[in-house]
Amino acid sequence: MNIYVGNLNYRVKEGDLQKVMEDYGAVSSIKFINDRATGRFRGIAFVEMEDGAAAAKAISELDGAEFFGRQMVVKEARPPKY
Repeated sequence: MNIYVGNLNYRVKEGDLQKVMEDYGAVSSIKFINDRATGRFRGIAFVEMEDGAAAAKAISELDGAEFFGRQMVVKEARPPKY
């Protein structure tokens, strides 16, 4: 399952987010989204988890949780609207 994680602090590193997500199950990949113009992290990431049940548990428990001083938005990722 692909998970959207938003409202992340700009100081969060990939390893920090991976540690939190791995508490719920195996993480296949993490992709941080950077601004095209500046190359700066936008506070958004996508996490791919193999087990759907573990991903659902991570979503329910982490949505609204404080991480690096900010409340995370965690939900199932949807395809982009073009």
